[in-house]
Amino acid sequence: MNKRAEAQMVLAKAKAKEKRTKLLTVAVIATAALAIVIPTSVVLSGAAQEKSTATAAAAAPIDGVKTYEVASANHVDTTVAYDQKPGVGGDHNPVWLNCGIYEAPVPENNAVHSMEHGAVWITYDGASDAEVTALEEAVGEKTYLILSPFPEQGEKIKLTAWGEQLSVDSPDDPRIKTFITKYRQGPQTLEPGAPCTGGIGI
Repeated sequence: MNKRAEAQMVLAKAKAKEKRTKLLTVAVIATAALAIVIPTSVVLSGAAQEKSTATAAAAAPIDGVKTYEVASANHVDTTVAYDQKPGVGGDHNPVWLNCGIYEAPVPENNAVHSMEHGAVWITYDGASDAEVTALEEAVGEKTYLILSPFPEQGEKIKLTAWGEQLSVDSPDDPRIKTFITKYRQGPQTLEPGAPCTGGIGI
């Protein structure tokens, strides 16, 4: 074999090796991409499905929810005594309560104003520390949610929106999430989009 033929053979082998390397690199990159995309797609699909399920459940009547007719929604400077514990609506203080988590009872007349803005008020009485922690995790940093104790409310946990109220025995009750999905800034809101900050706190 002459030198020219030998050089061409070496060059051909080098090109073949380079081609195999490129194909291997592409395969590795494709496999890595699939390894990232597939789990992400599964996570996103799961989250979307969970949201869709919650929304569908909220569209239907929620077992145990009591609906009350609220006759008026005037701003008054006097204390209002409500028929329900806590109140589900009615005349209320001119200043709303800032939404958030409270470790002590809050002014009821101000919290009712927040519900006029679309807030869901979660109250508890006699709940254990672990149950309160679970409720705090459910509220988190979401807007238009209030969590506070409410002594002598008659039930361990209550969820209240304007004209709507639900009593449950456990923070694990799936109706809590459904109630929040349905009524937080829901169709019962008298002043949708009105603020839940910039009012008063304790």
